[in-house]
Amino acid sequence: MRVGVHINRFDHGGGGPALGAELAATGAAAEEAGVSWLSVMDHYFQMEFNGGAEAPMLEAYTTLGYLAAHTSTVRLGALVTGVTYRHPGLLAKIVTSLDVLSEGRATLGIGAAWYDREHEGLGVPFPPLAERFERLEETLRICRQMWDPQANGPFEGKHYRLAETLCVPAPVSSPRPEIMIGGGGERKTLRLVARYGDACNLFATSPEEVRHKLDVLRGHCEAENRDFDEIRKTVAYTGEPATDGDLAAFTRDIAGYTKLGIDTVILAPRIGEPAEWIERFVAPAVQRLAELD
Repeated sequence: MRVGVHINRFDHGGGGPALGAELAATGAAAEEAGVSWLSVMDHYFQMEFNGGAEAPMLEAYTTLGYLAAHTSTVRLGALVTGVTYRHPGLLAKIVTSLDVLSEGRATLGIGAAWYDREHEGLGVPFPPLAERFERLEETLRICRQMWDPQANGPFEGKHYRLAETLCVPAPVSSPRPEIMIGGGGERKTLRLVARYGDACNLFATSPEEVRHKLDVLRGHCEAENRDFDEIRKTVAYTGEPATDGDLAAFTRDIAGYTKLGIDTVILAPRIGEPAEWIERFVAPAVQRLAELD
């Protein structure tokens, strides 16, 4: 099992002027520790349970571009982009640019969006849930079409219409950037994973719950004639042992997931200065998880 790091707070003690240096140090520490994935949130406002809208928040893809320039091996992505945040053609172009400039390390992490306050606050339309899922599926189709060099042409959907799907330069990743769909909704989200996703991201609620979600995904894969094993499975872990630096407790928590085929556990502690924490806790955690059977 591999380890990823999710940066979800920007409340550095030095304020905004210190964030660039902290992010550069975080990227260096992550690669030195053997971390395989580095992500940021994609939100306009900080989430209510993580400091609230008045807390600092950086724009996701600008931040990922900065991280790309300060790393060379770790995979980069947003965990996850809300489908409402950007027009799908623009989103595909943004992720392509990240993929090109990172030499093939970009993942498109995407979901149906949920944070109504940030939409209302900045005047971004926030349609009902059913429509957001319709837009999510159309966005996935548009991105796949834009990343297919043989498929340039119009796209006609219920919510989006594109006269052309040109994407030049093309992504570096082959055959295209990875698509990670976040969430564990059993009727819609996991069906979209089976139909369009290269990876899924579930919450590490419990091994039993994650096993159930994967069984549901397997059923959708069978219905879609999709190979379940070719989908990369990841979980987001927000337990206190990671934030507290309790490696033994963390290892006990994670042990139950090792038989489920989880590729990567993504650690998401709510701290604004992650570089030192990566050196102190994540580096030994990488080694400990590599030893688990």
